[in-house]
Amino acid sequence: MSRVRAVALYSGGLDSTLAILAVMRQGIEVKAVTFLNHFGCEISDKSSCSKDPFSAATKFGFEVKLCHLSEKFIDIVKNPKFGHGKNMNPCMDCRILMLKEAKEFMLMTGSEFIITGEVIGQRPMSQRRDALDIIDREAGLRGLVLRPLSAKLMKPTLAEERNIVDRELLFNFGGRTRKPQMALAREYGLTEYPAPAGGCLLTEPNYSFRLRELLRHDPSPSLTDLHLLRLGRHFRLNQGCKVIVGRDKSENEKMLALADAGTVLLRVPGYGSPVALVAGPITGADLATAASLCARYSDARGLSVVDVIVSQGGSEQVLQVAPASAGLVEELMLDMARKSRIGLPA
Repeated sequence: MSRVRAVALYSGGLDSTLAILAVMRQGIEVKAVTFLNHFGCEISDKSSCSKDPFSAATKFGFEVKLCHLSEKFIDIVKNPKFGHGKNMNPCMDCRILMLKEAKEFMLMTGSEFIITGEVIGQRPMSQRRDALDIIDREAGLRGLVLRPLSAKLMKPTLAEERNIVDRELLFNFGGRTRKPQMALAREYGLTEYPAPAGGCLLTEPNYSFRLRELLRHDPSPSLTDLHLLRLGRHFRLNQGCKVIVGRDKSENEKMLALADAGTVLLRVPGYGSPVALVAGPITGADLATAASLCARYSDARGLSVVDVIVSQGGSEQVLQVAPASAGLVEELMLDMARKSRIGLPA
């Protein structure tokens, strides 16, 4: 008799790991899939993920497949059927998309059902009981999604009704406390897992503000544009052009790494200076403005005239500019305090 298989959505976090282990303890083979997008917790980001986000997979013996949602996710961020959360997070549409992709993996691997680590009441938008019902329906997976940590608070799934899974060995966790999960982790011998974190950049107010502003000017931003939203101070020069000014050495290095051969970069030689990066086509007048912004945030800000090196594609030129005034910074900077000025909702 062949062994029963299940597919699990796996983030590397505590809840998704416990959900997998709870099912594996019933003799079911689990194949996990981790979905990546442009706004989530990067696997290489050691500050927000565990030292090895898949250490539990190695320790407990389950396979993990990586899958990037790519442009499919960008589309739902721009126009989610079930709306955004407090910021730009399309949580319900995100879960529906992941479950639809997991369904394909389930069919491909001959699995019986899908596992998630969701806990009823843990997240206000997508982990309400009614929201979970809608998500399963929209994904075409009614009765096929088992949430082991909250299973006893929900109707039995098909796997439980068919005695593939013993419902008595599942749990009734609810709400935002992690104490029951931490106790279960000790019981299972799960000793390494990441601390809870927001993870998704779309739940962060400032990033969401910048993303809304970007989409208003460019409905199809590049991946570089999305990465740049995480960095620096942003200034809108015209409809198609922004300047991003680094705030510290780390941001400067990341901006340089994102630049390609055609990117316009600015710096002040001989002084402590940020990297300023131009995103989009720029005119001569706007280039002088970009140079003045770079000078404003350099150690030469107290000078009346500053030399700024402008480099692009291996060529350089020097512009002499006055550091930007406080008034110009106020006029051009994109930040939360200036929402109403640039016509974005508060």
